[in-house]
Amino acid sequence: QVQVVESGGGLVQPGGSLRLSCAASGSISRFYAMAWYRQAPGKQREVVAGIFSDGTTNYADPVKDRFTISIDNAKNTVYLQMNSLKHEVPAIYYCHADLGVHDVVSRVGYWGQGNQVTVSS
Repeated sequence: QVQVVESGGGLVQPGGSLRLSCAASGSISRFYAMAWYRQAPGKQREVVAGIFSDGTTNYADPVKDRFTISIDNAKNTVYLQMNSLKHEVPAIYYCHADLGVHDVVSRVGYWGQGNQVTVSS
């Protein structure tokens, strides 16, 4: 059994910063990739940033140079540091983990529960 638990969302003033965390635990045999998505009301879920097992990262154009994704492999935890938050519409941020699981042949994707992020004065 694998769990993916997020934390760190909330309300932040324009120009402020926020850090999201996503911890994967359980019968994990291998880490392939983890990514952050966000979904605004009435919109499709969109990818924000991703990190792969070799350390490669990629970012959606709107967040480049402001957001940083990183991982603590020892803790199976991925972080999303969000700086200069100004124009982001309120959205739920979701973590997705692409993992190998003990006794499971194929890699498995898991979603976190989602965290609300609101930028407002």
